[in-house]
Amino acid sequence: MRKVVYPKVGGVDSIRIVEADDPVPGPGQITVRIHRAGINFADLMMRQGLYGSNPEYPFTPGYEAAGEVIEVGDGVESLDSGDRVLAMTGFGGYSEQIALDAGRVIRLPDSVSFDQAAAIPVTYGTAYHMLVHLGNLSEGETVLVHHAAGGVGTAVAQICKAYGASTVIGTASAPKREFVESLGMHFVDSKSEDFVTVCKSMTGGKGVHHAIDPVGGKHLMRSYKALRRGGRLYCFGASAAVKGDRRSMVTALRMWASTPKFDPLKMMRSNKAVFGVHMGLLDDESVFKGHLEALSGMLLKGQIDPVIDSVWRFEQVAEAQKHMHDRKNRGKILLDFS
Repeated sequence: MRKVVYPKVGGVDSIRIVEADDPVPGPGQITVRIHRAGINFADLMMRQGLYGSNPEYPFTPGYEAAGEVIEVGDGVESLDSGDRVLAMTGFGGYSEQIALDAGRVIRLPDSVSFDQAAAIPVTYGTAYHMLVHLGNLSEGETVLVHHAAGGVGTAVAQICKAYGASTVIGTASAPKREFVESLGMHFVDSKSEDFVTVCKSMTGGKGVHHAIDPVGGKHLMRSYKALRRGGRLYCFGASAAVKGDRRSMVTALRMWASTPKFDPLKMMRSNKAVFGVHMGLLDDESVFKGHLEALSGMLLKGQIDPVIDSVWRFEQVAEAQKHMHDRKNRGKILLDFS
């Protein structure tokens, strides 16, 4: 089989595709023939050595994939060869085949495509964990989301609609206005408008109930200020640390140096909360699996439908990641291993 490898820290030109032995499932495991794998911004940060929780180099990235079971290990009775599945791979999803514990997959209904399945775990799982699991998203609430045209942004828009949120304010670059507005969000130009002022003006001066920030650095405090009393801020990324497809330590250090330190006493007086979210480090896998089961139900009911920006052959992985580096994607980017 073939798989994508990060041999060392580098730009997109450092990515390699290598031959490897077909994996053999151990007891309690299955082998999945991957058809689609999702690309996430975390994959880009790992390649640049800025993520902090990836394996030692060389390694194969890829948190999520969809495909079919081709071999079943001893003790696995819940799955059979030929079953279509969604796999929470953790790492290793950028491969033609992967062996993993049977408990890390969910069987797919025939009506769910591999594209839809591979687009759900990270983006929708993260959005659901923040808004529903942590934030108790309720009807009539207001939400601010940055990078609104990306995978998590589109997931936030659909989940908010399903739960009856009254207003979703989405920041993005000017060329993405029409796309963001087509998702039902109020567009804010991330370059020319002050999103704090917009959030306050649209809520009678109170601020939003939820602010979702994948940018980090000083941007976090601006999102915190956009909250009303009792509001919740979710930090789940650090895109401010990334400038282009090659690592810039100056940019990364500037982001870390400008990251705010939140005062618990001030937070107490305003009843605001700050959540740090990293689904890859969530210890209780049953929580995440519960999220995916809930999202699968929403998908079957038509409440969510992943927005696919593009599907690239895995041999074009460098071009696909460059597409994300250049902030061109509108929705989810997938790799085709079929």
